[in-house]
Amino acid sequence: MTTVLILGAGSDIAVAIARKFAAEGYGIQLAARNTARLIPLQSDLTIRSSIPCTIHEFDAERPGTHAAFFSSLSPVPDITICIFGYLGDQQKAQSDWKECERIIMVNYTGAVSILNLAAEKYIAQGKGTIVGISSVAGERGRMSNYFYGSAKAGFTAYLSGLRNRLHHQGLHVLTVQPGFVYTKMTENMPLPKPLTATPEMVANAVFRAVANKKNTIFVKGMWRWIMLLIRNIPEPVFKKMKL
Repeated sequence: MTTVLILGAGSDIAVAIARKFAAEGYGIQLAARNTARLIPLQSDLTIRSSIPCTIHEFDAERPGTHAAFFSSLSPVPDITICIFGYLGDQQKAQSDWKECERIIMVNYTGAVSILNLAAEKYIAQGKGTIVGISSVAGERGRMSNYFYGSAKAGFTAYLSGLRNRLHHQGLHVLTVQPGFVYTKMTENMPLPKPLTATPEMVANAVFRAVANKKNTIFVKGMWRWIMLLIRNIPEPVFKKMKL
């Protein structure tokens, strides 16, 4: 049975991804800092889909524990999906290094730490897929969220380089750009419906992209063209905008 490791399994998107892969007959490994929150999901997946589902403690902010965590997984996951993230408070981070550091640690450093380990294992065994959930915020720095955006920009570049490297080993790396998503975190935000996906849309897109060995996907295709326009706004104009 193919096994999927979901890092950051407590989020709405992660739950949808777990349910999609479980429904398709994949074994599931749920990993998060607060493992107690995962017990209802574990029970649901086990009963509904009749697949093995295990829970594992994982903290993105403690890279020193990542090697022991990954080596403890049995079986070794065939697919590793890195979905954890931290939007943070841009205003606070501008003057509070701890907040800034956490944004960078969770969205970039912690992700690179664990995916490096997965990559080395997959190279050694000659098979494996890595999926990174990045963000359109990383396409260009904006005053409203440039700490988060810069960390995601770094993560997107990391995944691109990792894909370039692992392609020569016959391994697959997928970058996912969800755009706006309806979740508990965004429920009070006035999101534009044509540009906003549901967690289930993200899950279905990820499943298809893994199956078809896609490189990079935008869950809502319109985002590809929006970000193309934003990236090409001349800097003298862009810096005067309040985005």
